[in-house]
Amino acid sequence: MPTTEGRGRKLPPEFPELVLGVVRRIPKGRLASYGQVAVLAGFPGRPRQVGMVLKGLPQGSRVPWHRVVNNLGHIPSQGRHWSALEQARRLQAEGIPVNADGELDLEAHRWRPRVAS
Repeated sequence: MPTTEGRGRKLPPEFPELVLGVVRRIPKGRLASYGQVAVLAGFPGRPRQVGMVLKGLPQGSRVPWHRVVNNLGHIPSQGRHWSALEQARRLQAEGIPVNADGELDLEAHRWRPRVAS
């Protein structure tokens, strides 16, 4: 499992499961940024650690990791060309257009979960 340290404090052992719980809630055809997932999991400022959790998922995982993109509306591909292509394929299958550079319209497809009052 990826490290959970950074930004001056250690993350709790339940951090990965909290992140995955948020990602599992993202509906088909919607997107969230790594930072948005971090905030919804209760750890603002930890988007990089969210990415590390998702990167650590086993192949064939049913968690909809492909619905998480960076805050610029890009599919991150550095060092992971195959998974970037797979992410684009999955998003296009859900009706989210992705151009050849891995860019998409995050705001048009952003997930806006209801906040409990």
